[in-house]
Amino acid sequence: MNTPLHRRITGAVFAAILAGFLATPADARSQIRIVGSSTVFPFSTVVAEFFGRTTDFRTPVVESTGTGGGFKLFCAGVGEDRPDFVNASRAIKPSEIANCAANGVTDIVEIQIGYDGIVLANSAAAPVLEISLGQLWLALAKSVPDGSGGLMPNPNVRWSDIDPSLPNTEIQVMGPPPTSGTRDAFVELAMEGGCASFDWIVALKSSDKNRFKAICHSIREDGAFVEAGENDVLIIRKLEANPDAFGIFGFSFLDQNFDVIQGSSIGGVQPNFDDIAAGLYPVSRPLFMYAKPAHADLIPGLAEFIREFTEERTWGPDGYLSDRGLIPLPEIERGAVRDVARGLVAMAANP
Repeated sequence: MNTPLHRRITGAVFAAILAGFLATPADARSQIRIVGSSTVFPFSTVVAEFFGRTTDFRTPVVESTGTGGGFKLFCAGVGEDRPDFVNASRAIKPSEIANCAANGVTDIVEIQIGYDGIVLANSAAAPVLEISLGQLWLALAKSVPDGSGGLMPNPNVRWSDIDPSLPNTEIQVMGPPPTSGTRDAFVELAMEGGCASFDWIVALKSSDKNRFKAICHSIREDGAFVEAGENDVLIIRKLEANPDAFGIFGFSFLDQNFDVIQGSSIGGVQPNFDDIAAGLYPVSRPLFMYAKPAHADLIPGLAEFIREFTEERTWGPDGYLSDRGLIPLPEIERGAVRDVARGLVAMAANP
């Protein structure tokens, strides 16, 4: 039956369908979307909230997916259904650049936002741990030297099994999963750094690089190390409840929770703002944000958000991100990165 009411309903449905076809991506998504590192998440969130309060643009949506998971989402393609930025607690890998390119993401802007330290923290109610990189590797490595030029499954159950000067408590460490940039940086800086205590393992780096990496980077799976996901706040709560446990996460979480947790001294250096900025703390790394310039004319506010992130009041020594634990870049580096970021200058395809 073709009644006037039926014609009106049909016309309305057709108009809705047509509007859907004609809608621009900007109409479909009018706010910035950011994914990636749990370490960079708090910094991006603070900037996003300030941006939403002080401009006419909507507050960006920031998701904590982990660095690896963030790059998968970011590199999946160009368009309003794909993220505009990815936070990263390590530099993008060549394999990720290739994945981006395969999906049409051919231009990527790399923005180094500052520095961070990776801490081994425990409850403020417990003694401060003083440990070397070598001892830390012996605590967490899957296999350790057997004293005869070979390897054996890690036999160390208590910290004091490694060295009598360490606590006579069970090794219990909570840390990030393999998808996390913090995990990637930890194995490269702390685990590989600890491996360097053994000359015969170091020699493998030139003769058998794959075996060297397998020995140095493999973390034990017998329960002494527990993957705690991307929720660093949850790790902190667990450390409060268990004074014998330790957690691995970025300095900013330590900086914001000094009332309940404390950082271990690694190689004789405490994790603090000044020593990380000076390059003295042995487990420190750069932090990044990557942008998709193809979205500059697609998503409202993208260029303006980059400008806000790179203002001195934001990421400078006296900026509001410094109050949250971000270690600023030196002034000259900030200027160079600012020019690249605001100019949406794409990085080389093969860095």
